[in-house]
Amino acid sequence: MKIMFKKSGLPSPAPEGTASRIRLTELSAGYAGRPVLHQLTLEIPALATTALIGPNGSGKSTLLGVLAGVIRPTSGELRHDGNRPPTFVPQRGAIGDTLPLTVRQTVEMGRWGERGPWRRLTRRDRATVDTAMERLDITDLAARQLGELSGGQRQRALIAQGLAQESDLLLLDEPTTGLDPEARERTAALLAELAADGVTVVHATHDLDAARSADSCLLLREGRLAGQGNPERLLTPSTLTQTWQPA
Repeated sequence: MKIMFKKSGLPSPAPEGTASRIRLTELSAGYAGRPVLHQLTLEIPALATTALIGPNGSGKSTLLGVLAGVIRPTSGELRHDGNRPPTFVPQRGAIGDTLPLTVRQTVEMGRWGERGPWRRLTRRDRATVDTAMERLDITDLAARQLGELSGGQRQRALIAQGLAQESDLLLLDEPTTGLDPEARERTAALLAELAADGVTVVHATHDLDAARSADSCLLLREGRLAGQGNPERLLTPSTLTQTWQPA
């Protein structure tokens, strides 16, 4: 099992002639006594949005955990063609509503990787937090408690926390779940903007509209790769029926 970070040189080519940000080769992963991902070989393009889609239990969250470095592969190879660790934004329910955190404090946590939780933020740190909040249009919510926010506002705060880490790889687990249509559309547009600005975005989703708006799509079924490529070509009625059909 190998985990490799490439910090210089030209990235390897991804499908359809684009550069790759991540490459998996025969990668397997899971939890104690419970394998989840089985010999995945795939590439994730750089500077693009990639949607992970599949039924519950197909391995989407596990794959994000592997890409984030919080789940270690049991075999195979994971290669990152980037200079900075990835940023992982979990599902909204993974952070309790009762935590006494303001929106600004939540976003400032994104600087802990650089500064540590007990050290004062520098002027540059504060400027980075300000920029992330402005980008997500939550500056006016800075003093609000995280638990007081709507679903869409809360999701924007968590994404702003991720942006404050200044990574070029943003991983999100179900970023539009529970959001109203307007908030879902706004989140999809934001992810596309981030990719255009130099961030590689990978998000797990059950929302077919969100998946179709991505640049690339990975289709998982029972921990195996069922398809990859352009969403318009991949997410056909026949493919989706086959993927969601019980084994």
